[in-house]
Amino acid sequence: MLLVLKPNSEELGREAARVVANAVRRNPALRLGLATGSTMVGMYQELARLHRDEKLDFSRVVTFNLDEYLGLPSNHPQSFHHFMRQNFFADVNVTPGNIHIPDGAINGDYQRYCACYEETIRNAGGIDLQVLGIGRNGHVGFNEPTSSLGSRTRLKVLSRETIEDNRKFFAAEEEIPQCAITMGIGTILEAKRILLLASGSSKSAAIAKAIEGPLTASVTASALQLHSDVTFIVDREAGAKLKQQEYYQRVLEMTAILTPERL
Repeated sequence: MLLVLKPNSEELGREAARVVANAVRRNPALRLGLATGSTMVGMYQELARLHRDEKLDFSRVVTFNLDEYLGLPSNHPQSFHHFMRQNFFADVNVTPGNIHIPDGAINGDYQRYCACYEETIRNAGGIDLQVLGIGRNGHVGFNEPTSSLGSRTRLKVLSRETIEDNRKFFAAEEEIPQCAITMGIGTILEAKRILLLASGSSKSAAIAKAIEGPLTASVTASALQLHSDVTFIVDREAGAKLKQQEYYQRVLEMTAILTPERL
């Protein structure tokens, strides 16, 4: 596990984009797992700039998004389909047929649909690099506390805390989705490499628990401790409650010296 501390969210976004861009340059047909949320916007903006100014080519990249609200059509302004179009796909040359996002508009036979999403990932060869955010309660994707650490893509009821966190994105009179389709923890852990981004003081407790706390289903991000190749990129506010920052910095410096191509 590596921890990269950045002074602010802008630097965090640029660093995350650099990691993703290097992965794409090494493997133009990268299978890339993607996440949504405000923390991701800076990364997507920088990747779009690299595409525009440095001709970073996404034409062979295959993408798989983590999740989508159940009940929202793809053209809904708060759907993750809309978020990805607005913040990334409209500005780069990912081939439309290579984009995979769970369909929030399905109605019934959810188990079969989720199994098909899993099969699509497997048939593509699995995910090479999975990008994650983290919720205030330590969830990744929509794997709320008490989710099985071996869980697969499935329908998940959202916690009250997550629903309240999402309320600000919806109009006052609008009903907030109560469920989502999400990749499971087991699905996420099968990615060859994982990159988690966190910004702001509201994420500091979750980051400390995920990295330094015990492995527990109460903080599903702690399951990343089981993975052999995880990088956390956090800003100073999100990393404020970590107790071993100097140690993580030394590990990062040694890794950069020994294997610079990994960063």
